[in-house]
Amino acid sequence: MIIGIGVDLVDLARFERAVTRTPGLLERLFVPVERELPLRSLAARFAAKEALIKALGSSDGIRWQEMAVVNGPEGSPDFVLTGSTADAVAARGITSLHVSMSHDGGAAMAFVVAEGDPR
Repeated sequence: MIIGIGVDLVDLARFERAVTRTPGLLERLFVPVERELPLRSLAARFAAKEALIKALGSSDGIRWQEMAVVNGPEGSPDFVLTGSTADAVAARGITSLHVSMSHDGGAAMAFVVAEGDPR
């Protein structure tokens, strides 16, 4: 059963300005392995994390450093959740997350579907 869906769109120029203007933003939003990626990929991962929060219905218990967007076994994006973020997702009855990301034409976007058995 679908528990929630979320979508987010990031303007690449605005994201780049925010990263340039705010020291430490990348360290606050991304785990070390993510920070090695190009800015357009980081923008898509930011969109994925925002879309996950929207799919969950709130940011209660969610920590930026406890969610990473990685390449899954088939090369498609996947979430790795830890700590209170993993606990918050499990508490909502979510057993599976599906994420799709793209970037083109000055924008990055992501779509997340959360599946499981709501409690």
